[in-house]
Amino acid sequence: MKTIIKHTLAAVALMASFAAGAQNTRSGYFVDDYTYRFQLNPAFGNSRGFVSMPALGNINVGVNGNIHLSDVFYNINGKTTTFMNPGVNASEFLGKISDVTKLRVNTKFDILSIGFKGFGGYNTININARADVGANLPKSLFSLLKEGVANKTYAIDDFAARGMAYAEIALGHSHDINKEWRIGVTAKFLVGAGNVDARLHNANLTLGTDAWTITSDAEINSSLKGLTYKTDVNDHNNHRYVSGADVDGAGIGGYGFAVDLGVIYKPSLPVLRDFTFSAAILDLGFINWSNNMLASTQGPRTFTTDKYSFDINYPDREWDKIQDDLATLYELDDLGDQGSRKTSLATTFNIGAEYAFPLYRRLSFGLLNTTRVDGAYSWTDFRLSANIAPAKCLSASVNASAGTFGMGFGWLFNLHAPGFNLFFGMDHCFTHVAKGVAVPTSSNAAANFGLNFLF
Repeated sequence: MKTIIKHTLAAVALMASFAAGAQNTRSGYFVDDYTYRFQLNPAFGNSRGFVSMPALGNINVGVNGNIHLSDVFYNINGKTTTFMNPGVNASEFLGKISDVTKLRVNTKFDILSIGFKGFGGYNTININARADVGANLPKSLFSLLKEGVANKTYAIDDFAARGMAYAEIALGHSHDINKEWRIGVTAKFLVGAGNVDARLHNANLTLGTDAWTITSDAEINSSLKGLTYKTDVNDHNNHRYVSGADVDGAGIGGYGFAVDLGVIYKPSLPVLRDFTFSAAILDLGFINWSNNMLASTQGPRTFTTDKYSFDINYPDREWDKIQDDLATLYELDDLGDQGSRKTSLATTFNIGAEYAFPLYRRLSFGLLNTTRVDGAYSWTDFRLSANIAPAKCLSASVNASAGTFGMGFGWLFNLHAPGFNLFFGMDHCFTHVAKGVAVPTSSNAAANFGLNFLF
């Protein structure tokens, strides 16, 4: 039997796969004629019009987190194994794990984009597929899986997983107010594919060899066409609980609206003439979902289960059972379709300051703060960059970052020759990959690529 946790994360991963790339690289915020700067701040305009190569205009693959593959996978006797292997010391493993393990994937896949001058400014049309995915895993969950009955009690608090996938049609316009001020706005019509929000507030466990006593408080809201919950029965009390989920078919789950707002200020005062300040609010909006499949404990619930009876003579077999039956930590009731519900988008704030070097004005230095306001899934990133445009057709940036997911280095190379634009770079460079699979060992990695035609 699969776990409710596994099904929730599987649904999250499924929705993430609807969008094969990630949001625009922050490394390009201060890069001259980086084609997609307007998606970081709608007040930015390009010097030329463009049409994206369909599906290749802006591809960015990446993930953010505070856990690494090297924290989970180990080499034991020449073989790669997980932290569950008895040869991995429990205190060594748990010493690497944060109190809350955070994983984030915020994706945007550019289907088609167009930009052109007109109506007194610069205009853009975008069709994108997007997915916002996040998970918070408490350290106590890893402790339970690793230590098992070595401890008698566990408090697994604030496990959370959420995913939302949708398509957007965006219309943007920006123009100068005067020599100092420029503003921009993008209006977005949204079509929702699905939303899953699991809030597993706590599960307090008292472990025994024959049965475990659990007090739990949790709920899952799912707005995904064709989704139904699977159930099983607790033989101790004949309680029927949610043990997993099935998805039969797919369709439009809801509709919504959002706006991006941006402003650029270039002071005319002599003491500040080398500075440019900018700010943007992105994805200020909502989606109204047509259905909501609710599973809940309906408040704190205490029960006993023998799903976890532990035979010390067969530890490997028993821990396989535990990993496959974590749904019984919560025993959620299937409350059916609760009707429509409305969810807000994760709103992002970009605040930047750029200084043009007076002795060589093709060189500038920029400081950008990006803060994503998203409840338990919020994060922030500070990025200091050096940007150069040595020729009309070439611009680039190198930068260092620090924030919620640690420190990192990024770069972007942007070629905007007559007729075409090619850019590639990384928001987070990685230096090590897992042997044999060429997968970055860091959970912070992002690679950006795009091909567009200029006119």
